[in-house]
Amino acid sequence: MTSESNNVVKKSGNPMQSGTAKALLQKYGIILVLLFLIIVITLVQPKFLSPTNLFNVMTQSSIYGIMALGMTLVITSKGIDLSVGSMLAFSGVIMASFAQASTAASLYYPGISDLPAIVPVLVALAVGMLLGAINGGLIAFTGIPAFIATLGMYTIARGAALIYTGGKPVSNFTEGVLFFGSKIGVIPIPVIVYVIMITITWVLLGYTSFGKNVYAIGGNIKAAEISGVNVKKNLVFIYSFCGLCAAVAAIVFAGRVGSVHPGAAVGYELTAIAATTIGGTSHYGGIGTIWGAVIGALVLGVLRNGMTLIGIDAYWQQIVEGCIIIVAVIFDMRKNAKKK
Repeated sequence: MTSESNNVVKKSGNPMQSGTAKALLQKYGIILVLLFLIIVITLVQPKFLSPTNLFNVMTQSSIYGIMALGMTLVITSKGIDLSVGSMLAFSGVIMASFAQASTAASLYYPGISDLPAIVPVLVALAVGMLLGAINGGLIAFTGIPAFIATLGMYTIARGAALIYTGGKPVSNFTEGVLFFGSKIGVIPIPVIVYVIMITITWVLLGYTSFGKNVYAIGGNIKAAEISGVNVKKNLVFIYSFCGLCAAVAAIVFAGRVGSVHPGAAVGYELTAIAATTIGGTSHYGGIGTIWGAVIGALVLGVLRNGMTLIGIDAYWQQIVEGCIIIVAVIFDMRKNAKKK
């Protein structure tokens, strides 16, 4: 081999190694981002790594993290759900009205106060799933774009919550409902609920025929139909599950705050979409992982908590979060453009 060819080899390097490194970076890049954020924030504010604060981060991440799980299925199927924040508020106030203790100053249902916690919980889950099923039904059976259908539900569910409560918060819950905002030892219940929902969604997406259908619909809806996938039924299930996740988030929210306001969770849908997008779920459809959504939610949680500890204004925090969403989508577009 000549010296000239030796130089060429040195300059070009090993293409297999280069490709492997690139693939690893694409796969685990978000974890490196998370570690980088933790290191930088800890250097600036050492309190960040205190056990109390770390549990704080996980607890704060749990509500929009749960919503991001449902959003992962939706975006993987090449859809979007702008209504999850409003669904949280509506299912939350309905649940709250059944969760009031008899000592509450103004009871919604005086004859059925102090119900077992399972009753308001099941009510919340049923309401969330119903709203999600309406979203899915509209998209599947009328052909309305997901953006429009869920934007309509965003307004309807919020308006319904305001009408139901007269614009007032619902509070004074029984101990059973407040349990969802408490701790077992040092471990917050919201984190335990989050872990349970992560496990359920991970199994659902990764190890069931329904999960395969979600990827198939997002990858190519026409090909999915030809291969025998009942697209309409699966879309209803996908959005129903997203509504269910919003309802679970409402249960945790009610337990933590001790009150549900009809104006609660404004903007949470954007945070859920951001967590999912940052985690690598593609808006082109067919690509998404539950663990990506979990890491994405942690990235946002760490970033928000870190900026608060450092003393960055809340308004600037919103700007930073918006910029992160845009960057994540740009990377997604570039990655998909290269594949084409």
